[in-house]
Order: sequence, then structure tokens, then C-alpha cells
Amino acid sequence: MLSPNSTFYPRPLGVTPAASLPQSPSAPLETSRQLVASDERDAPYFRSLEEVGIRLNGPQISAVRHGKGPLLTLAGAGCGKTTVLAARAGYLMEVSGAHAGSILLVTFTNKAATEMKDRIASLPGIRPAAARAVQARTFHSFALTLLRHYGVQEEIFGESRAQHTVLKMLLRQNGMSEAFQPESLLAMLSAWKMQGSETSDLPEKSQEERDAKRVLLGYEAWKQDRNKMDFDDILLRAAALLRDPAVLGPLQQRFQYIMVDEFQDTNSLQYEIVQKLAAAHRNLMVVGDDDQTIYTFNGARQESILEFDKVYPGARIVTLDINYRSDARILGLGSELVARNKRRRDKRLRAAGHRGDAPRFATPSNAEEEAAWVVNQLCQQVEEGLHTYRDIAILHRTASSSRAIFEQLVLKDVPFVQHGASPVFYDQSLIRPLMDHMRLSLNPRAVDALPSALGPLYVSRDAGLEWIQRSEEQQAKKYPLIHLAKWDKLKPFQQEQVKERIKLIKSLTKLKPVIAIQEMRRQFYDKYMESGDPSIFTHYKETMLETLDEFEAAAKKFETVEEFIQFADELSRRHREMESLRRSQDSDAVQLMTIHRAKGLEFPCVYWIGASEGIVPHSTALRQDIPEDQKAALTVQQTDAELDMALEEERRLAYVAITRAKQYLYVTSPASHHGKPADVSRFLLEAFGMEVPDKRKKREDGPTGNHASYGSGSSNWKGNGNTNGKANGNESRNGNAAYARSGSRPQGRDAVSPVQRGADQRSAIRQSDRRDFEVLDERDEDRLSERRGSGVIRNHTAFSTTGISQTASSSSSSGSHASGAERTETVAIWKCSSSTCKAWLRQKPDSASAKSSKKATSGPPPCPLCSGTMEASTRKVPVTGRFGR
Repeated sequence: MLSPNSTFYPRPLGVTPAASLPQSPSAPLETSRQLVASDERDAPYFRSLEEVGIRLNGPQISAVRHGKGPLLTLAGAGCGKTTVLAARAGYLMEVSGAHAGSILLVTFTNKAATEMKDRIASLPGIRPAAARAVQARTFHSFALTLLRHYGVQEEIFGESRAQHTVLKMLLRQNGMSEAFQPESLLAMLSAWKMQGSETSDLPEKSQEERDAKRVLLGYEAWKQDRNKMDFDDILLRAAALLRDPAVLGPLQQRFQYIMVDEFQDTNSLQYEIVQKLAAAHRNLMVVGDDDQTIYTFNGARQESILEFDKVYPGARIVTLDINYRSDARILGLGSELVARNKRRRDKRLRAAGHRGDAPRFATPSNAEEEAAWVVNQLCQQVEEGLHTYRDIAILHRTASSSRAIFEQLVLKDVPFVQHGASPVFYDQSLIRPLMDHMRLSLNPRAVDALPSALGPLYVSRDAGLEWIQRSEEQQAKKYPLIHLAKWDKLKPFQQEQVKERIKLIKSLTKLKPVIAIQEMRRQFYDKYMESGDPSIFTHYKETMLETLDEFEAAAKKFETVEEFIQFADELSRRHREMESLRRSQDSDAVQLMTIHRAKGLEFPCVYWIGASEGIVPHSTALRQDIPEDQKAALTVQQTDAELDMALEEERRLAYVAITRAKQYLYVTSPASHHGKPADVSRFLLEAFGMEVPDKRKKREDGPTGNHASYGSGSSNWKGNGNTNGKANGNESRNGNAAYARSGSRPQGRDAVSPVQRGADQRSAIRQSDRRDFEVLDERDEDRLSERRGSGVIRNHTAFSTTGISQTASSSSSSGSHASGAERTETVAIWKCSSSTCKAWLRQKPDSASAKSSKKATSGPPPCPLCSGTMEASTRKVPVTGRFGR
């Protein structure tokens, strides 16, 4: 039985009462009104900004006033970097006399580029024509415009599902259908290209590398034969074009001032393009935060910021260190946490945001209880008027770690939007085959479940299904899979495997779901999923094993396979009913997303779940804690330095999660993860001054209280020096950081966009290119900051969640769904009898699968959320046109 109440405390578990919560110092109140004297040459420009409500602080003024030469602008979270970039573009035009067309501003997403254009156009004194002439673009749109201008006419092949389809076809043609995952191959190819390397130069030392290279060369040939190029090709070919002085020279002369946003996310190829464009004049301003470098697996290089003044000797460094987003205690927690990293620019943010509440912490027993606590509390907050649903974000580390919270939100009818939405957990491609084997155990003739059973038998799906269908027409069998045992295209040992698999399928209904899953993994599934070169696909395998472990954890609360399948099908059905929320950006809905996707966003209230060892920091970064004899058995060995690099990136990820919160932050640390004990994340303990010992042997250099020397930012503005706070002298700084490496990347991080209206007509992107960019960019739209209402601010102590009234919740929920409702129907349901649990399930109609289960019962099932009793009721639900599978 899950605990129905949750209590959040002012300190994480394990922190002594004497430890004080870190708090950032208050920022000075002076703005340009006090800092820029009326007799200064540029005073009219700053006065005009003040008239429209733009009052810059000291560091911002210093960055805006920068003229020629390289400038590194360290922009802390919530410190107004977009305002600075737009204001500097205006300053260059209005004060320095620069031509609007000589300014190039490069960023990562269409939304960011559009926002930059709009900000510049809204500046006082900037004519519409001048605002249009400023080139605010993504890296890809700039590169594509360049290619089109020089006659490159290939169509863009950027839809990931289409790319996967082509790779699957090539894998089949090469007899390697089960050897590689398309997404892993594409990730490997992308990482290779973003280093500036050609596909023909891929390594081929092992047989697996040679096989992968053959398939990828086939992929390149397929594109070339059809006159297509993908998004990585755009950058690769543009960089190659810029190596021609005849192409580069005119661009260097045209773009005299170059600004790069989100500089910490640039990969090697993007940085090469920027360096070439700025080489003649060195008028390069880059804006970024090394503490938010969380995309190294996508090629981002923290060294770009850390070594900028080495690449550009004499570069100015300005630190935007005044945060306008977060409560001082939330900001203090994040700042103290990330200060433990060694490889970083030394900076401490100062607070100027609205006051909210101190961060709160909880330690539920496991992910199920964590999800119940979080959803119960946020529902109470909404009912009390403290927040609306849209004010609240739930952030998690990996896709699999959102499974329990997803189930709670769906079954309790809480409106939510899952950003970067993948299928329901049980419908994922990795989980689906195991679910379908259990479905076949209930109904051996379940047509929809047959395709998933063929892959683990190493049988071609299309050809296998065709043979089964033809054989069924001649003689139907109770178990259609048995037809494969007489297929002459299978070898005798494969035919025997078919028979053994059917025996296993028959036995599954007699097992508890978790035992059934473990037995399938033991007999065939883990071996089937682990095919491929371990040195290439390590990250995919880590994710795979984590997801399968989460699958087992989810199954433990069910007694029979039939109950488990019914629950999963109900989740899928209910999720389809709620999908209309995702199509309405104005929906009052909770935001559910990974921490990676949350970067650049802000919310009045944030729940960061999974702040435990093994989750954040992720288990892949904690292998230094494994005994040496066990470490030797790992598939891929990592050095201590590489593990330190990975651990520092995990710490940056925690910092990003914390600094998304404006007024309220709740952090939960489950005491167990996948059935194993889990401590509170070391990052939280360190932020409160607790020392977490390094379990490896001591390094020769020993712990030190100093950072690696990368310098600190300085602001050369009149009358107010930049006083960055220093770390406490008693803090231990462990680790040599760098960046983690892995084999996959998040969808749409470097999403690209069409060229903005008013761009140089000589280089216009075709309409088909525009559509392609918009399709890809949809996956990135939710990543950028949006102004949201701050809601009602209340100070409250330890927030205990008690029962939530069914009536209030139902009215709130129905109101949220009203706009998206169409036809409804009344269905029979099982409703939880507990007053603190709003879960309900559709009653299952009589079916063949029910008759096939000897364990099927006529009474109500136990509640899947709280394990309490359920009672019969009815409910109106949207008509989806489908029932079950």
C-alpha cells in the first residue's frame, strides 16, 4: 500500500539540521538610468530603451557597448541574454553606425531566431527595413542559404522515420536486420560528420565497424541517387564550401559583426564555420554558459567557452550574473551545486527575481510512491488556487524514469503535455515485443501481436507474416506461429526455436507478470537486443537495460498477466483521449519533459523527480564506485578522467533542472531504484556542505579547494565593478571534468528553421526547404523560454498533501478538457474506493482472452495505483473510434 500523504522538508534526507540552505546574494538595484550619465555619447540610446521598459544592468551595459574584437559573454541562467543580444544589435546600428546587413546573429532554433528578429524590430529607433536586414538565423538555415546560392539543389531528407525506414531496408538487403538499430547508426553517423569527417572515412577495424560502414555508405549512396541530403550534410557541405577563399572572402566582408547564441551547444563543425566567417576581422561575440553544457553527446564542446580567450587572445570577458528568474534560495541551491565542478568559469549569480518559497525535498520509498506524492500535491496546489496546471513542470532524467508519473497523471485525469512525446511506455519499440508475447499467451491468434514475435526469432517480419497468412488460409491453427516450423526458408535449429518459443508463450499465463518478463529476458530477449558492436552502441545498451529494468519494476504490482495487459491497454486508450491537449499550446496542462528538453524554459513551479544516486547522477557516470573486480567485467572500460567528465555533466544537468524554477521547487529522491537501494543524490548533499567521499583510490594530486584556472568574467562599466562571489574555502572540488560520450542524441536539439522574412533575396530558400525546417523545428519549439504568469505567491512550511475531494478534482479536470471534447460515450468502469485516490479503469468486456485465462476473476481488480479496492461505476469518455488494440 502506497503512502497517501507526502511531506516535503526544508533539507534533503541525510543533511543535518545545522546545515543552512544556500542563498544567492541580492543583486544591486542600479540600472542604466543610474549607470549611464546623460552627458555620455550613447546616453540617448539607453534613454530610449528605458522609455520602452528596457533597463539594463551593469554587466548588460558592458556587453551591449562592446564594439570591435572578440567578446565572450558568460550568460548565467535567467540573466537576460536575449535582451542583451537584441540591444547590442540596436546599439551597433544606432550608435556605432553599422549597416544592418553587416550583422549576423546565429542561434539554434527557428523560434529563437524569430524572437530575436521581433526583439530587434521592437527596439526604439530601428526602422522595419533595418530590422529585416539583420541576419538572425539558425546554423542550418544560414548554411542552406549558402548552398542554394552556389547552386546546390538537393532536396532535404530530414524526417527521422523516413531515415529509419531506409536504414531498415538497407539492413535487410545486407542480411543485418537484427544486428543494428537504425537510431544508433544515425547517431554514430551524425557524430562522425559533426567532427567534419566524411562517411567514407568511418573506421573499419572490427567486423562490426565494417558492417556498420557498409550500411551507412549504402545510405549515402541512396541519398545521392535520389538527389537528397540530410541536415548533417547541410553543415558538412557548407563548411567545405567555406574553405574556398572565393566563397569565404565576400562573406567575411559582408558580415562585419557576428554574434552566436547558446555558444556552449555548438559542435566542432559549427564552431569551424563561425571561426572562418570571423577570421578577417575577429568581431565575434559569443553568448553562452559553460554550466549549461548538457549536450556533449550531441557534439557540444565545453572547451569552446573554456578556451575561447586562448583561441582569441585579448578577448574581453563579460559575465551576466544577475538572475531575474528565480527566488534567491532556489538560485543559491543551483549555484552552490554547480560550483563543485572543477572545469568551469568561476561565477556566482546574484538574485533579482520575485520572492517565492525555499526549495523543498522529499524521499519517497520508490518511483510509484514518488509519483503518487507529486501528483497528489500538484492537484492540491491547483485546487487551492496556488497554481494553474500550466504553471507546473515535472522534470525527469530519462524517458523511462517518467513511467510512474505518466501513469499517475493519466489514471487521475490530470491534464498534461508530454514534450517530445514518445509512445506510452508499454508501446515503446523496446517493450512492445515482450508485451505482445504476453498478449499471445492470452490470445494466440492476436493478429496485431504476431509481428513483434518474429524479430526475436530472427525471422524477416514481412516474409514471415506472408508465410503465416498463406498457411492460415490453407489450414488455421490455434497458434499461427507454428506455421514457421514448416517454413523451408528456416534452418532446422530455427524451426526448433519456433516450437520452443510457443511452449514459452503457453506458460506465461501461469506466471506473475514480473516473472514472465524475467523468464523472457533470460531465455531470449536480452541476447536478442544486445546484438551489435559494444564499443559503438554502449549508450543504446545502457538505455535499453535501464528501460527493461523499469519494465520489471512496473510489472511487480500485478498478480496476473491479464491484469497487466488490461492496465497497459487502458493507459494507451486514455492517453489517446488526452492527446488533443498537445495540439493546443494554450491548454491548461502540466508540462512533463526531460531535463534536456527543459533547457531554456522557465516555470513558476518545478518538480524535479528522480534526484537519487543512479538516476542523477546517472549510473553510467558512477562506475568509479564499482569495485575493481566488477569494473573489469564491464563491456567498455572508461578511465577515471572520462568518468569525472561524465559526473560533471550530470552535475550541470542537475543545475539546469533547479534553475528552471521561478518561485517554487520540489525535489524528490526515491529511496530505491529498480528494486535496489538508492541514496539521495550526492549533488544535493554537496550543495548543503556535506562531503561525499570518492570511493575510488585517492588521486596523487589529492582534493583541492581551487578550480582549474579558466578565468572569471569582468564587466568594464562605469561605477560598478563585477563582484562575483567566491566558493566557500572549506568546499572540496573533486574531479577533472569534460564531457560524456554516448551513441545517441535527443530529438531536435539542433533543430533548424526556414530563412526569416526579408532575408537576402539572392539566397532565398525554396518553399520545400521551408516546410522541412518547420517539421523538424516542431520538436524544438517547447525548448525556449516563454513568459508565464507567476500565479499567487504564498509562503508555506512543510507542505503536507492530504486527501483531495473527488468533486473538486472532477470539475477541474472536466473544465480542462471541455475545449477538446467532441463525441462522448458512457462506459462501465471500476473506480477506486479510496477518497485520496482518483484512479479508474474501464471494465473489460467479455472476450476470448478472458476465457483463456484460468486466473480471471469476476470481481473488481485491485487499484493499480494504491492497491486498494475498486467499485463499479460509469463514466463519460471521448469516443476514440478504437477499443483496446
